[in-house]
Amino acid sequence: MPGRIEDYAIIGNCESAAMVGLDGSIDWLALPRFDSAACFAALLGAPENGRWRVAPVSDLVQVSRRYREGTLVLETRFDTPEGTVVLVDCMGRRNGSADLVRVLLGERGRVAMRMELIIRCEYGSIMPWVRRLDDGRVTAVAGPDRLTLASRVVTHGENMRTVAEFSVDVGEEIPFALTWSPSFRPVPDAANAEETIKEATVGWRRWSSSYKTEGSGVWSDAVLRSLITLKALTHLETGGIVAAATTSLPEQLGGPRNWDYRFCWLRDATLTLYSLLNSGFLEEAAAWRDWLLRAVAGAPAQMQIMYGLAGERRLTEYEVPWLAGYEGAAPVRIGNAASNQLQLDVYGEVLDALYQARRMRLPPSDAAWDLERALVEHLETVWDQPDEGIWEVRGGPRHFTHSKVMAWVAFDRAIRTVEEFGLDGPADHWRDLREQIHHQVCRKAFDPELNSFVQSYGAKELDGSLLLLPIVGFLPAIDRRIQGTVTAVEKYLLRDGFVARYNTVRKVDGLSGSEGVFLPCSFWLADNYILQGRYDEARRLFVRLLALRNDVGLLAEEYDVCSRRQLGNYPQAFSHVALINTAHNLTRAYGPVQHRAESEDSPVRR
Repeated sequence: MPGRIEDYAIIGNCESAAMVGLDGSIDWLALPRFDSAACFAALLGAPENGRWRVAPVSDLVQVSRRYREGTLVLETRFDTPEGTVVLVDCMGRRNGSADLVRVLLGERGRVAMRMELIIRCEYGSIMPWVRRLDDGRVTAVAGPDRLTLASRVVTHGENMRTVAEFSVDVGEEIPFALTWSPSFRPVPDAANAEETIKEATVGWRRWSSSYKTEGSGVWSDAVLRSLITLKALTHLETGGIVAAATTSLPEQLGGPRNWDYRFCWLRDATLTLYSLLNSGFLEEAAAWRDWLLRAVAGAPAQMQIMYGLAGERRLTEYEVPWLAGYEGAAPVRIGNAASNQLQLDVYGEVLDALYQARRMRLPPSDAAWDLERALVEHLETVWDQPDEGIWEVRGGPRHFTHSKVMAWVAFDRAIRTVEEFGLDGPADHWRDLREQIHHQVCRKAFDPELNSFVQSYGAKELDGSLLLLPIVGFLPAIDRRIQGTVTAVEKYLLRDGFVARYNTVRKVDGLSGSEGVFLPCSFWLADNYILQGRYDEARRLFVRLLALRNDVGLLAEEYDVCSRRQLGNYPQAFSHVALINTAHNLTRAYGPVQHRAESEDSPVRR
């Protein structure tokens, strides 16, 4: 059985990522990209579906771990009665190949170890053809994939797996290197594991040195770890940032709410830009902005809510029945059918992201405004239609409040762009549409009986996305309707002090099962407290959210307040982006939440 979700740490090479358990087992690895078919899939099944474990033989083991400061290089320390050994894990890349290296360092005594490598391609379903090369390396081939293991330790085959039993003495270093390469190309040279770790350590520390620590005060370590995690989920060549490194980790233990998150969501764009720009990472922010422009290029009516790493549009969803699912949470899904949904909020997210990029002096893109105008012109024809909403419900379209508000944001940011940057556009016409949407939302989405905005027109349900209304500048945080909405969220959606997206008991999303509290929504509540001047409450909530991170500072999408476990795909970019922005909001006199909510022409200043 795999470990708890929070028992895993991530390592990666900015093309793919691996999940490393406390027990020294790598239970998830997809190569060569985040969204490739996994060759280690034990996380969603059993060891027979692929894993690579290096661990002491002894059952009496105390485990601790850490990332090297400012890096994604993981150190796991195994203390046994016989001695202590440290396992150092990281990933590298070389000219079309990818390296996963593991080095054992003997610190005390003599520790008996066992290495077990089980390669199963195509999400744990294909057993490769394994042979030994003349230089002693073991190579495994299945279709387009080749994985080659190099080690000074003598290995042998055992029950369709490659194993080794050996000991590590104090002061000894034992390296392993597993290299992926296309099977139709020559086998690459073995990676030098020690050099790969050295290069990764230096490279990550050089990147981390751009971080502006003064912007996050006492929480600078937590923010930097979240920034490193965000970078780990970024594809080096395309600039795309995947929502998470995994698929089908459940939103309810044993439940069916299991989705593939190894794609790039447009709605993450603005918050991601804020977190990067406010932390000093201009190059990554520009690459994300450029990815955004490439991905949505084309007919506005064909804009999707998510894309592949290079902007791919076909993300066909299917199930893999041979995997039992994480702790039995089936089905395991590959691809994401929500990519074909109409979600009006993405127009607002794109316009807001590009407006904020200009406002924060990101180098301009000549192509951006023509694309934005085309998107706004198309939005004029569809904003009044029902859609599937921010949470990608599968219960049919409705007039979701958040979607309408983000349509308002799209027109608002288009108007601001014309006025503040002198670009050409029918600002008066867009003002009329902005006012029309604002009036409709205030009339149809506010429930006087609840004294709150509601999830969709005419509904009685609350929704965590309503916390974004003051953050995007739709109404000021001091407006009685916003204050009433925050109070209603506290009354109806709080679970042990954290925010649920909505009430799943009533099945308003067309899905069975339930889910945990949604961590980004909980950070948004802290942001609302800040806008309302409730700083002590914001700080207390933020500290509680930080306490949910695992031992190496990682967060999933959700949290189960009953079992005290993290839930959902992992690590979740959206959760870490929200953490970064809330930390900046708490430690700066004028943080991202104030910056986004206010402008000379927004309702906040009327």
